[in-house]
Amino acid sequence: MKLWDKGISIDKKIEQFTVGNDREIDIHIAKYDVIASRAHAKMLQKIGIITVEELVDLLSGLKVLETQIEEGTFVIDAQFEDVHSKIEFELTKSLGEVGKKIHTARSRNDQVLVACHLYYKENLGLVKQKTKTLFDTLLNLAEQYKDKVLPGYTHLQVAMPSSFGLWFSAYAELMIDDVFLIDAAIKTVDQNPLGSAAGYGSSFPIDRKLTTEEMGFATLKYNVVAAQLGRGKNERTIAAALGSLSNTLARFAMDTCLYMSQNFDFLSFPDELTTGSSIMPHKKNPDVFELIRGKCNKIQALQSEMVLITNNLPTGYHRDYQLLKENMIAAFEELKDILEILNYSIQQIIVKDVDINDDKYKYLFTVDNINTLVVEGMSFREAYQKIGGQVQDGTYVPDTSKKHTHEGSIHNLCLDEIRDKFPLD
Repeated sequence: MKLWDKGISIDKKIEQFTVGNDREIDIHIAKYDVIASRAHAKMLQKIGIITVEELVDLLSGLKVLETQIEEGTFVIDAQFEDVHSKIEFELTKSLGEVGKKIHTARSRNDQVLVACHLYYKENLGLVKQKTKTLFDTLLNLAEQYKDKVLPGYTHLQVAMPSSFGLWFSAYAELMIDDVFLIDAAIKTVDQNPLGSAAGYGSSFPIDRKLTTEEMGFATLKYNVVAAQLGRGKNERTIAAALGSLSNTLARFAMDTCLYMSQNFDFLSFPDELTTGSSIMPHKKNPDVFELIRGKCNKIQALQSEMVLITNNLPTGYHRDYQLLKENMIAAFEELKDILEILNYSIQQIIVKDVDINDDKYKYLFTVDNINTLVVEGMSFREAYQKIGGQVQDGTYVPDTSKKHTHEGSIHNLCLDEIRDKFPLD
């Protein structure tokens, strides 16, 4: 069944190419199409297109489909082009003529658009929730290991003293910036596009404010052309937000892989969380974190894909938009899994004691020692030259007693302040 069927058969090869794997992808937006159809039916009754009795029948039929979707028994068969045609067919099969009225005053264009808006809005919220869970885990680890020394590096060279508390809380605070972008993406899609039809509105006296309230949108996408032009723009905005979070997670995963290696040996994990080698029995490979890194880097490429698919398309609907759904939905499902497995794994981290008296960490405290001389009255340049000379002639002896007192430093992590910054609304 095709919603655009005019009784003309279409070439099977063309049909297969144009439909693609929409049936499999559309399972993810099926429940949102039901939500939008319910709101649309209520609106149709209000403006007199259908009767109260017909509305009751439609709501009952939609409830049956909603239950099937929740239970996993809803299937989009090969005879259907997409979820929209499947739902209309099932309503018509069970309700008769009233099922054919559900498409009144809407197009498949605004149908898929509103379903995607609802899917994006809910899943951005889920990503934010899972990010908050990981954020809390990292801050708890920062508190637990705030006194555990971790050498700091620049250019992968030993630089200055850090701590596991500083490391964990650094990534926690970075995720706040990512959530700012997620919130912006939520605000972008929290606008109702239903009623834009094929992109130019409808001659029916539809009530778009009613559907906006029914579906829980914050506002309308008022201009019907803007609603259609939002397709692609929404995805670019979301991809930027998901990519930003993925960048943070990928860098944390990279640090974890690096710090697990024997040359650093700062941390470890239980054997059950690592994998071995088929020929090297000593190996404990950080496959989970390597896959997190790789998957997150893949998600970061999504924004470029969304830009290239939609860049410079003229006003109006184009079939190119169909290509946005697959990898956008896949990125959401992947990122939710990544957040869960990272949170699960990192809670089992084994933080090791770092011997700062080891000769390779001898110069960790040169900057602190320079600062001590400055506090005692020496100019910074003179103090720098003095400590630098000691390093060069081999007479430098580190003083490890200096404390960092300013906000956000190794001895003043400001964990409560970081926790309070996380945007909860």
